[in-house]
Amino acid sequence: MKLNKIVLGITLVFGIAAFSQAATDPTADLGHGTVTFTGSIIDAPCSIDSGTIDQTVDLGPVSKVALDNKGTSTPKDFKIKLEKCNIGDKGKSVTAKFTGAEGNTTGLLGITGTAAGASVVMKDGKGELIELGKSSDAQKLQNGNNTLLFSAYLQGNGASGGVVPGDFSSVANFTLDYQ
Repeated sequence: MKLNKIVLGITLVFGIAAFSQAATDPTADLGHGTVTFTGSIIDAPCSIDSGTIDQTVDLGPVSKVALDNKGTSTPKDFKIKLEKCNIGDKGKSVTAKFTGAEGNTTGLLGITGTAAGASVVMKDGKGELIELGKSSDAQKLQNGNNTLLFSAYLQGNGASGGVVPGDFSSVANFTLDYQ
């Protein structure tokens, strides 16, 4: 019995020592990872809100019939948010220029995919057409945060029967110019 108590005591001491060694083992992997930070520093009076730099505007399912004879879909609004604007000599207003692959209609953004016969039309917050490669009308800015308003919709390229149903996508890049 006395021997059992001694063996039990020795086992307990070695068990505690082994557990404490395992708990403080610097080579034990308890999880790890990497965080990568990216961005750019721009020479502009405003920063672009990261949530509106890259965005997707869902134009939804549009009836082929609605696009016949240069018909249009319902416009969908989108925004470019500017933050921490510090308006000085340069930066009292801003224009946006959209570029991308032109469709069959001059000045409009083409579509790719299985759908065909339509283009994407973009307008500014006042409802003025923004042609590809041309600047929008200037929008006045104020110190602090600003929101540039736009809308987009599909427009059929021409006569009845020219619209082909299917999925599409289209990419427009924008550049801001401060005056």
